[in-house]
Amino acid sequence: MISLDEAVTARLESHGERFEVLVDPDAALAIKRGEFDGELEDVIAARDVFENASRGDRPAEEDLETVFGTTDPMEIIPEVIERGEIQITAEQREEMQERKRRQLVNTIARNAVNPQMDNAPHPPERIESALEQAGFTVDPMEPVEAQVDDALDALRPVIPIRFEEVTVAVSLPADYAGSGQAQIREFGELEREEWQSDGSWVGVLTFPAGMRNELYDLVAEVTSGEGETRVIKDKDDLRTR
Repeated sequence: MISLDEAVTARLESHGERFEVLVDPDAALAIKRGEFDGELEDVIAARDVFENASRGDRPAEEDLETVFGTTDPMEIIPEVIERGEIQITAEQREEMQERKRRQLVNTIARNAVNPQMDNAPHPPERIESALEQAGFTVDPMEPVEAQVDDALDALRPVIPIRFEEVTVAVSLPADYAGSGQAQIREFGELEREEWQSDGSWVGVLTFPAGMRNELYDLVAEVTSGEGETRVIKDKDDLRTR
């Protein structure tokens, strides 16, 4: 379950009665769109249906039976969310907007590059500043993924930016290959891998170009700085430098 501070109210009015449930705002939006695939128990603040959630008042059981055909809160809660309206305060809306703004900035920073600077990643601070300069407003009621394209359209007149993938060959010395390769191979799409005769491991991964520095940091971490990387264009080329 989530805390009451994290929850918003979903409200349904039917048959002259009001029914309210307390739910995570993002989960509520996903449920309304038919996109929720998690556990309901994890995204609600109470296994209960209220007439007035702020006062803790509960509707009569006969009213629940009349409207929903059951008194089981776990069956009623999704229906209230799907058929009802999501009620958020100005403070909750501001918090949701700020959280999604950070998520949007991080998503763009991890995937975008600067084509005028040898496809170097844009720091999150630069993305954030450019979005502000462009006057882009994040919609707290829309998924971050649905806002990325509009954000990019707003950014392009301000900074050179594009989404691009990069392919990198990684070489791990034998002393670190056993444990290190398990972490490296999960970083992106593993195109190819080879175990060398000396026990070292070489792999070729493709991933969003904006995450290149994160890979370099990871390679340095798992090999105590002894690993090697090289950006490649030919995925059959497994040599590193």
